[in-house]
Amino acid sequence: MSTETPRSVIVIDDDLVFSTVLARALGARGFAVSTAADRASALSLIRQNTPDCAVLDLKLGAENGLALIPELLAAQPKLRILLLTGYASIATAVEAIKRGAHDYLAKPVDADQVVQALLGDSGEETDAPLEVHTPPLKRLEWEHIQRVLTECGGNISETARRLGLHRRTLQRKLSKRPVRESH
Repeated sequence: MSTETPRSVIVIDDDLVFSTVLARALGARGFAVSTAADRASALSLIRQNTPDCAVLDLKLGAENGLALIPELLAAQPKLRILLLTGYASIATAVEAIKRGAHDYLAKPVDADQVVQALLGDSGEETDAPLEVHTPPLKRLEWEHIQRVLTECGGNISETARRLGLHRRTLQRKLSKRPVRESH
């Protein structure tokens, strides 16, 4: 991280607890941090504060973080955008990069991963997009199953129907722990 001037970042996430914890951690690492929970407040803060970087969640309540990327760049063309998501997929990562995001990380992430992504691998600002960090396929499958299970209110039979799995197969997959990511 540059020692000349503290970099500024806006954390755009509708999860108040997550954004508060991340903002505190980034502040401790020398960033001037502001937070926004939705599209309107994010665009307002971008225009007022002109931050260097943005940490953007894919899901902002009913809004979509992907759709916000071009608007953020229109308001602040040199903004370095890191897209975070709990529902990582290669298609989403590719779309984020196409829309102008510089990096993409799957939640859960720690503040050091966020700082590394915001500063780039060398710690210097570049205009080239960074590599996409996607979790292993088994981890994506486990997260998808968990999301569908939540949507079904914990109903195993309905979840199995939606996923096209036999109920016992689903129960076996649910009994396993999620795959850890290796970094």
